[in-house]
Amino acid sequence: MWLFNKAKQKDIWDDPVAQPFGDIEAAQRIRAICRDAAGCAEAISSPDKRSPKQQQIERDRYERAAKAAMETAMKISDQLVRDSAVREIVGLCMKANNIKTGRALFRAIHASSIKAEVLKEHPSLDGEQA
Repeated sequence: MWLFNKAKQKDIWDDPVAQPFGDIEAAQRIRAICRDAAGCAEAISSPDKRSPKQQQIERDRYERAAKAAMETAMKISDQLVRDSAVREIVGLCMKANNIKTGRALFRAIHASSIKAEVLKEHPSLDGEQA
């Protein structure tokens, strides 16, 4: 009965951070988190394909991933690197159909070139641009 003794899946965003990151390492961690969480983000954007219990599990995973990525992004001191990392998180939010958080993060991006790229990928964010 190996199925019943199966260990809970451990996600990259649940791993404790042993040392402070430099800006590049933090951006790489955010990219890795967003890449790994893409599956659960897509899963919650189509709720009819899973049971309510599985849907809640995927939602919890997405929320933990997004929170870990945002907390890491706040520690990045270089503005351009931070904007690039936030762009990754916006992409994750949009995969999850979390437009409210995506718009809030989009407004936090200062670099006009990165903002333009995000708008090209996700035109629905343009509604709240001010």
